[in-house]
Amino acid sequence: MELLKLIEEIEDLVEESSGIPFGNKVFVDKKHFLEIIKEIRLQLPDEIKQAEWINTERQRILAEAQQEADAIVENTKSYMQEQVEESEVIKEAQKQAEKIIQQAQSTSKEIRRGAKEYADNILGKVQSDLSNISQVIAANREELK
Repeated sequence: MELLKLIEEIEDLVEESSGIPFGNKVFVDKKHFLEIIKEIRLQLPDEIKQAEWINTERQRILAEAQQEADAIVENTKSYMQEQVEESEVIKEAQKQAEKIIQQAQSTSKEIRRGAKEYADNILGKVQSDLSNISQVIAANREELK
């Protein structure tokens, strides 16, 4: 920045100037001092415009960053809500699956019990029929004798 160089030049001018004895004042070359001030005035508008542009850009960048941050937060909230909802759906599905499995096991036990009863009834009938047949055969044999 040219302005900083000009300000340094003023500092150097003041430091190199001869001082008044027993005082805190110095003699400065008026013509040289005014030339530096004139250069500062010429440079100042450009420097101010540049600083204003930098400030405007900074504000724009900050606003964009804030918008992006807000969007990220909103997306994250939506994602988390979806995950929670999916989690609830999964939990409900697991409950339903457990209920179905229990019902299937219960039905399976009933079917087995029913099948055993049916088989026992059939075997009892066969046994009874065989017993009757055996008695008929025994009676027929007796008759044949």
